[in-house]
Amino acid sequence: MNELIIELTEISPREFFGLQNENIELIKKYFPKLKIVARGNKIKVYGDEERLEEFDKRFDMITEHFAKYNKLDENAIERLLTVNGAEDVKASAVSSEVLVHGVSGRLIKAQTVNQRRLVDAVLKNDMVFAIGPAGTGKTYTGVALAVKALKEKQVRKIILTRPAVEAGENLGFLPGDLKEKLDPYMQPLYDALRDMIPSEKLEKYIEDGTIQIAPMAFMRGRTLDNAFVILDEAQNTTHAQMKMFLTRMGKNAKFLLTGDPGQIDLPRRVISGLKEALLVLKNIKGISIIHLDDKDVIRHKLVKKVIDAYKNIEHQNQF
Repeated sequence: MNELIIELTEISPREFFGLQNENIELIKKYFPKLKIVARGNKIKVYGDEERLEEFDKRFDMITEHFAKYNKLDENAIERLLTVNGAEDVKASAVSSEVLVHGVSGRLIKAQTVNQRRLVDAVLKNDMVFAIGPAGTGKTYTGVALAVKALKEKQVRKIILTRPAVEAGENLGFLPGDLKEKLDPYMQPLYDALRDMIPSEKLEKYIEDGTIQIAPMAFMRGRTLDNAFVILDEAQNTTHAQMKMFLTRMGKNAKFLLTGDPGQIDLPRRVISGLKEALLVLKNIKGISIIHLDDKDVIRHKLVKKVIDAYKNIEHQNQF
């Protein structure tokens, strides 16, 4: 039996191993045919040579991640141990480009392989669809890319929009004028922006129209030039809304459409504009479709388990 000895020299074993060695115990589950013993700052691994080589490569990725972000959790370990292929490994291990220097020194980066693919797709294409379940960073990464483009003067304005379809609620019964009714519905977009732009500057951008947050109906009749435009919750568009939105694209514009086909709030028998668009636009050059999945979930670890649980009981309609 072959032996591999790894010594942790520049990182804290206690923090790396996790509370009650939970990180090491999780790693062990992914290598059931290896014997892994962690003591002090040393890890001894026993098994056949091929599996030891794979373990050594993956463990290097995990230690690099910890050194870079100074933290390690279940989601990160699972991502690093399940990526496939040299391109994925490289993207997951070294995708350290900072998209935005956010508020209070926060560094906004693509944190997963598919988020990195989303970044690359937006850089190379003018229209991108980001498809995946809740918590995969579709909207957050998109907003970061939009803020980056604005700061680097690649565009003159950011336009963030959502179809005003209520998730089982009725906006008409809420008090206040239209803006007051819609602001809570647009809250995830505001939240992302507040992480990336100081509040006073953000307020100024909104007042002068540099950043516009509005329901999709406000897009009708406009030509969106020199703008980074994000359509969030695109699964809740109808055929007519999606066609209207896509044809608003003007010169020097980036369009990012995010959505989760598994969370459609449209009335029954109404075709989702997103599902339809994915079918009819999939072969058009210049349009990229990026799929994110539960490995990209960066919220609380229970979110991934909730998504998995619902997968077992949901049967999505084709349209």
